[in-house]
Amino acid sequence: MSTSPPSSLRRVTIADIASASGVSIGAVSFALNGRKGVSESTRERVMQVADELGWAPARAARSLAEAKTDTIGFVLARDPYMLGVETFYMRFIAGLESEFAERGYALLLQLAPNRDEELLTLKRWRNSRQVDGVILVDLAVDDRRVAQLSKPGALPAIAVGDPSVAGALSSVWTDDDASMRSAVDYLSSLGHRRIARVAGLTDLAHTTIRDAAFRDEMSARGLVPTILRTDYTAEESAAATRTALRSDTPPTAFIYDNDIMAVAGLREVGREGFSVPADVSIIGWDDSVLCDYTAPSLTALSHDIVAFGAHVGRRLFDVIAGAEAGAFKDSTPELIVRESTGPAPR
Repeated sequence: MSTSPPSSLRRVTIADIASASGVSIGAVSFALNGRKGVSESTRERVMQVADELGWAPARAARSLAEAKTDTIGFVLARDPYMLGVETFYMRFIAGLESEFAERGYALLLQLAPNRDEELLTLKRWRNSRQVDGVILVDLAVDDRRVAQLSKPGALPAIAVGDPSVAGALSSVWTDDDASMRSAVDYLSSLGHRRIARVAGLTDLAHTTIRDAAFRDEMSARGLVPTILRTDYTAEESAAATRTALRSDTPPTAFIYDNDIMAVAGLREVGREGFSVPADVSIIGWDDSVLCDYTAPSLTALSHDIVAFGAHVGRRLFDVIAGAEAGAFKDSTPELIVRESTGPAPR
């Protein structure tokens, strides 16, 4: 039996839940209110159907009927420490806020310890209608959040990531494929043949896109692609760099997945007795102010992250207003050459 909501424009009632679950209205009432009189299997079935339909208690439903919340929800499955040092999201949020302030909207930011908790938060926001729309980041292949927010009656959502993994949702994206290819092409033009990519988490879509572009560009030049896995932290980046430099054939160039990792790698190269860029060249990603103030300054793949966040905000308001879903390319990060890259050592 279908559990599609009767309409996203009206409140889901216990009669709707009873019809969809195949039990009486009385049984639904008992189950939803935690009262005795129904079996545990019936209670579980009713609760599952209520969740799928987006049922909310009367108080939350009244709030939905009366007014919008003027709030946008943003859940980040992140360690709080990492959020404090990862400059990307601070600039991205600043861009969002620039759009929200113009419209009198507030941002509800919540950290979650993992993806399961993130999904639960999104469900709670939908059921209580605590927010008018949500922003999805760090898209994964076959992302469960995309599936959840594509259902009838779901909250309006914008996906920040490649359209290939955004499903039916509107998306805003940057061209990671082209950016990675430009970095490999540049290092190859400088004579580098042993190039290592220091990559982030494998379950993220943008990681797999960068991986594929790196492998393809290296293989096209007859070179062996080396990918070093980390969790985006400075500690793991330093460890991966150190291990690579101590190998029998150390890389002469590294491409890092963010600027924090690149700064950690730069320090580790010096500790291992190598010079940048005479012995080793380094490229970072996202190009924060850190890249200008390291010694030597860091070559980086650069794009305007504040403007990116503002673009995402504008597209979400279009979704809330009823616009058809679309895929919107924001930019292709551009290689900004500074002091950390040079010709391959002879």
